[in-house]
Order: sequence, then C-alpha cells, then structure tokens
Amino acid sequence: MSISALKWYTSSEQAQWVARKAPEQAPAGTIPNLTITPDSYQTLEGFGGCFNELGYEAMSVLPEEERAKLMHALFHPQGEQRLSICRLPIGASDYALEWYSHNETDGDYAMEHFSIERDRKYLIPYIKEALALNPELKLFASPWSPPTWMKFPKAYNYGTLRWEPEILAAYALYFVKFVQAYREEGITIHQVHVQNEVVADQKFPSCVWTGEQLREFIRDYLGPAFEAHGLDTEIWLGTINAPDPWEELIKQKTSDYDAYAGVVLSDPEAYKYVKGVGYQWAGKYAIQRTVQSYPELRYMQTENECGDGQNTWFYAKYVYNLYQHYFSNGVNAYIYWNMVLAPHGRSTWGWEQNSMLTVDPATRLPVANPEYYVMKHFSRFAMPGSVRAGLIGPWSGHATAFRTPAGALTLVIANLYKESRTLHLEYGAALHSFVLEAESFHTIVLEK
Repeated sequence: MSISALKWYTSSEQAQWVARKAPEQAPAGTIPNLTITPDSYQTLEGFGGCFNELGYEAMSVLPEEERAKLMHALFHPQGEQRLSICRLPIGASDYALEWYSHNETDGDYAMEHFSIERDRKYLIPYIKEALALNPELKLFASPWSPPTWMKFPKAYNYGTLRWEPEILAAYALYFVKFVQAYREEGITIHQVHVQNEVVADQKFPSCVWTGEQLREFIRDYLGPAFEAHGLDTEIWLGTINAPDPWEELIKQKTSDYDAYAGVVLSDPEAYKYVKGVGYQWAGKYAIQRTVQSYPELRYMQTENECGDGQNTWFYAKYVYNLYQHYFSNGVNAYIYWNMVLAPHGRSTWGWEQNSMLTVDPATRLPVANPEYYVMKHFSRFAMPGSVRAGLIGPWSGHATAFRTPAGALTLVIANLYKESRTLHLEYGAALHSFVLEAESFHTIVLEK
C-alpha cells in the first residue's frame, strides 16, 4: 500500500479533528505493536442518537443558516457525522418537555383515542428534517412508560404494567398504532424495543419488567399483533440495562444475564419474533455472553452513558472506552443519547447530561463538545455495511477497525495514557509509525 493512500486525523483536548501528515514507512526491523489481520467479524449498521423534545427546543434559537449547518453535519451522508440509525421515544422520554403518552383515555382497549398529535409539534419535524438530508436514515422506537391507566400504580414515573390479558392486548395494539401512525406521516419505524431500561424504577417516565414478562408479552401479544396487522417492523429485546453488579452482589437480587436475554431467547416461541438485542448502561456487563450464546442475532448499544452536563475531555475518554467495549463484544450499531441540548443539558427531572452539541441561547451558536469528536472519529468513515476487522498486538485493546464496502480500512484508536506513545501499524506489507500524543483520539484511513 502506498503512503499516498493513508489519511490521519487526530483530536486532543487542545485541538480537535486535525488532519495530520501521513508518516513515512517505519525503518526496517521495526516490530509492529498493532497488526490488522484478515479476520472479519460483525457488519456495521451505523451510528446515531436520539430525537428528543429538549434537543429540538435547544435548536429553536439558532438562525436558519446555523441550524441547517448543524443538521447537515449530523445527518447528511457527506456531513461530519453521517448518522444513519437513530432512536425516538414512544410517548415521553426523560428529555421530553413534559410527560405524556399517546392515549390517556382510561379503558380504551381498542385504541380509538390513540394519537401522535403532540409528536407533530416537536419530534416529527425534527425527524423529517433529518430524513430530508438522509432518506436512508433508519429509526427505532421504545416507550419509557406505557399509558398511565395501564400501570400500577397509575403514574408515569414508576410502577409496572398491569398484568391482565386485556391490558396486554391493548398495549400490543398501542405499538401497532404507533408504527401505523408514523407510516401515515411518511416515517418508517424499522424497529421497536419493548421498554426503555427494563429495571429502571425512576422519577422520570419508566416501567419495570421481568424477563418472564418480556417473554410472555413478545410471545403471546406483541409478535402476534404485528403479524395480524401485517407489520414488518422488527421487534427487539431492549433496552436492557442489567445486570447491575451492585444489585446482584450487594442487594442479592437476581438480575444477571440469564434474567433477561436468557429467559426470553431460550423460549423458541418468543425467540422467533426477536431480531436483535439492545443493551445500554449496565447491559454492558451482559452483552459478551449474549453474543456468545446467540451470535446469529444483531446487537445494538442503545444509549450512550450520558455524564453530568459538564462535557469534559475526561468523560470523553470514558465514552471512547464504551465504544471500544461494545464493538469488541459484537454490537452492530452504537447510539448516542442527546445529540443537541442547551448548556448543562438539564432535564425536566433535574439531571444534567452531556450532549454532542450545545446550543447557547446567548450566542445563538452551536458548540461541538468532546464527545462530538469521539463519535466523529468512529462515524465519519465507517459507514453502514462496513465489517469489523481483526486486530492483534498490544494496541488492539485501544482500537477498532472496519473494512468499508468500497474496500478501504478505517482504524479508530486512542492513546489514553498521560504521555505520547508510538503506534507501529502493520497492514499487509506496509508498516508505519505514528506518534500518538497523550490523551488523544485518532482515525487512520487506509484506502486501496
């Protein structure tokens, strides 16, 4: 491979996304510390974020030209991020302006009063703006809470689904109506994930499920309802935020790998409806064994851990390790949480969270935060259809590589140490040495 086919981009706390001069071939006798092998693993489905009301509101202060630039950077196939698979809530997420569902008419088992009217104000314009830039954008959706009349107690912010046949059938129909209503808006929902964070009993919209409940609902209600209505929308087991080692070891609760993935997927009648598994937060402790047990399924990291609203370089390094962990354990897609927020990212329930972009209402300009560049180092050149490549050597625990459909290779690597270190990269007959500055991220593109 000739040196002219190599591109190198770096980001540090002092300077982000700097195009660097490609290094010369390493001297003879240099021992590689990272080698790209012919091995191939999972196929990449893409990167994305979540459409939330507070993000749409944050962007509302931007001048038209700045808003267009921001959306182009996120979604256009030739933009900076090139996001290709994104999430939206079914009803209110914890980053909605207020709590709501799509049917609060008590006892409406036939879903005659189902409505997405509220979404036409915030989420649907947000999504359509993105689809105009990338019509191939894939979407998946999950509820944070069912309608309150379906729950015990009757509240958005904690509790469980009432386990009664007429409620379960009505809730399956609720999913059907959601997919159909969005289709009438010209928006395809490609996947539904049954519940956001199945073990979250929170002060924001939430609903606790057991693995046995997920199995029964998918097997006996949701899967048959989608079949009966001719929907080709995929059903995913997600989003699973367990096991939590604290719960399992200290509180002596059973929330291990088998409590969710094992319980659902080991039932053939439930398994036949499940196309993939979505893990987030404490789900990182389970994904390795799930992929090992069910390699034929597809996997997704469904919500990047969201920090504290300070958007520091320190936390960006932590987030880089999350990307590394999930890809090395088999996910096909990685989804960020809030793409855009106001400064400090304060939710309606009080928690401040990070975002890729911050829009300051005082300056009316967007600011790219450190995690924007973590995402860019992965998403800019690793497009859907790329295949994760094999790596060996001491740097392999810090790196992820993808072979693109066009035959290029994209290597993403981080030097998270406090001093600069040298990467000796071997690819085919080529061996190049890169000086990686301290606490930095890198994307190296090797083209044919």
